[in-house]
This record gives sequence, structure tokens and C-alpha cells, in this order.
Amino acid sequence: MKNPVPQAASLLLEKLMLLVHIRPLPAGSGGETPPPAPGYYDTSCFKRGDLLEVPRTLFIHFGIYLGENRVAHMMPDILPSITGDRRQIQQVVTNKRLILGVIARTASVRVDTVEDYFAYGGSILVNHMDRLFENQVLDSEEAARRAEKLVGATAYSLLWNNCEHFVTYCRYGAPVSFQTDKFCETVKMIIRDQRSVLASVLVGLASIVCLGVAPSTTLPTIFIPFFLWMAG
Repeated sequence: MKNPVPQAASLLLEKLMLLVHIRPLPAGSGGETPPPAPGYYDTSCFKRGDLLEVPRTLFIHFGIYLGENRVAHMMPDILPSITGDRRQIQQVVTNKRLILGVIARTASVRVDTVEDYFAYGGSILVNHMDRLFENQVLDSEEAARRAEKLVGATAYSLLWNNCEHFVTYCRYGAPVSFQTDKFCETVKMIIRDQRSVLASVLVGLASIVCLGVAPSTTLPTIFIPFFLWMAG
């Protein structure tokens, strides 16, 4: 039987990551954010195979530029798992589709124009991660071809297979996610505080006593902080 504690810890971290990945939508938008008008970005400085970064409020979105104002990027999406209609899938990914995609662990690597459903008016950094992968940058055409081969439905995980894993695999040959690693380290640092660990245990025990929660389902949650604390 698999140890439920690491699985529970992983699930907890994924839920926290989901909260910071939800895109804020303007009031009255009906669940969709209208992209900037075509021509908003000057794509003449982009080269095929470039890695594009778009800093958001709480996270960074990544894509691989394919040329002709097209960018390949991964987004969690429930639709590819329930329909093969490309016209439906190619429509803007609403928060509802995104959240259900994260829960179902499904996504799609899609090709959009830079302004349509990728940058959303944000500033764009080009090949900003190259400095972290000295002597590992693949040929630009190879990076673009890798991205094109992965277009379509794919598995998804906020922790283990997200948009950053996708682009780092394409451009550097190694799927990694620095923002996920940083997030996990931050969570571990908070939990390492012995006062936080004690508080977590007390809250868990109180839930058993006051709410009558079965120990078999509650104890793994109580010891999640201990698992992450000791893992460090």
C-alpha cells in the first residue's frame, strides 16, 4: 500500500499552486478576457524558437515562438479530454475550463497568436532563461520543432508538468520549473517553523475531538507539515 502522506502533501501543494495560477478576470467579462488588438506587439524582434515569458501578478506564463506571430504554449484545459472539436478547443480557455483541467490533470499545447490568449497585454521577456542554462541552449529550429511535435492534448500537473516544464524541455532539453521549485521551498520554509508545525497538529487534533473526524482520514493531513519539514 502506498504511503498516503507524500501523496497528500503533493495534493496540498497543487491546490495552493492552483490558487495563484487562476487568471483574474475583469468584472462583466462573462468569463473571458478580450485580447489586445492585432498588432499590439512588435513581433519582428522575435525569432523562431525563442522562449517567451509573460510575467503575471503571481506567476509567469511561458511559450515557444514559432514564427509568423504564432506561439506554442501549454494551458490546463478540460475540453481536450471530452471533445475532439478543434474549433471549440481553440477558443479562449476560461477559468472554468482551466480549473477543471487542473483537477482532471489534462491540458493542451496550443498555438495562438502572441496577443490572442498568450500575452494578454503583458510585457514579454525573450530568452530570459538562457542565462540559467549555459551551454545547454538547443538550436532554435530544434526548439521550435519540439514545440510543434507536442501540440495537442497532454497530461498536466501544476507541480510536475506545467507550461515552464514544456518550454524548458523544448529549448534546453531538460523539463524543469523554477517557479514551482521556489513555491515549494517557500511552503517548506513556512512549515519548518516549529510553531507552525505545532499549530497544524493542534488544529488537526481539535478537528478530531470537536468535529468527530475519523482518525484514518485526518491523521495524514495532520502529519503533512511533519513530512515536508523532515523532507528538508
